[in-house]
Amino acid sequence: MQRHFDDMQLGSIELFVLAGEQGSFTAAAAAAGVTPAAVSRSISRLEERLGVRLFVRTTRQIRLTDGGRVYFEQCRQALSQLVEAERAVTGQQAAPAGRLRISVPTPYAHYRLLARLAAFRQLYPEVQVEVHISNRNIDFAEEGYDLAIRGRAPQDSSLIARLLEDSPLVLVAAPAYLARRGTPQSLEGPDGLARHDCIQFVLPSTGRLVPWSFLRDGQALEMVMDDAIVCADDFLGLNTLALHGGGITQTYRFTVERELASGELVEVLPQHAGTARPFYLIYPHARHLSLRVRSLVDFLLQPHGRSPALLD
Repeated sequence: MQRHFDDMQLGSIELFVLAGEQGSFTAAAAAAGVTPAAVSRSISRLEERLGVRLFVRTTRQIRLTDGGRVYFEQCRQALSQLVEAERAVTGQQAAPAGRLRISVPTPYAHYRLLARLAAFRQLYPEVQVEVHISNRNIDFAEEGYDLAIRGRAPQDSSLIARLLEDSPLVLVAAPAYLARRGTPQSLEGPDGLARHDCIQFVLPSTGRLVPWSFLRDGQALEMVMDDAIVCADDFLGLNTLALHGGGITQTYRFTVERELASGELVEVLPQHAGTARPFYLIYPHARHLSLRVRSLVDFLLQPHGRSPALLD
């Protein structure tokens, strides 16, 4: 294998990653035990070698450029893998450690993941978890994510998808809205959904409305409703709008269980309930996942309340 880096270049990469994490040459220097001038010189050498400006520098702060951000994420991941490799061969891999990044959609984050992360951190206190709550699609390589949770399996063969759960759907509205507009008795027809205000979600990946899903005569049926109100980014906005009498919406049952129990929301057309949508845990295909990533994957795939054993 041809050699691409000398010791000085590898050291410069480490200082660059430190500066990106700390947001300061001075803080990076303190963490590395060198002078701020040494950090600045190292990063200047990197920029000259790459022909790319990595930081925007002002008298008060530094920030990564767009190109610097891409390089930072890749370098941080590579250095992390080197640390994992050393631990593996020296037998120091007894406990997972280091930072991992996970992207999660809003409903699953607030009603499933965040509560479990607290328990995960109790098991593995040396793992720092960076959670990005968003419904947009992410690029694992360019953005430096380790894991993602999404509502559909990816088409990309370089990604692995593990089913977390099939989440039942429910049609809901506030009692005040139903008192004002009446309660629909069927999916279609004069007493159906068409004459009601429908609150719907736009799928970020396509820009299209997410169809509502029902069972009719034992068969799954999808319907695209005429929208009265549309939420484009935060899925939980559907629930809030429904709570305040904005109309009828279809949402995940686990996000409105408390409101259904209290009567703040009422289930609509329960005879057509019974459909569900999946949530998948997604990560890049790799022969050897880092220990911290494997630990979180295994933890999330276990039933709640059980201590995981590491994946083979």
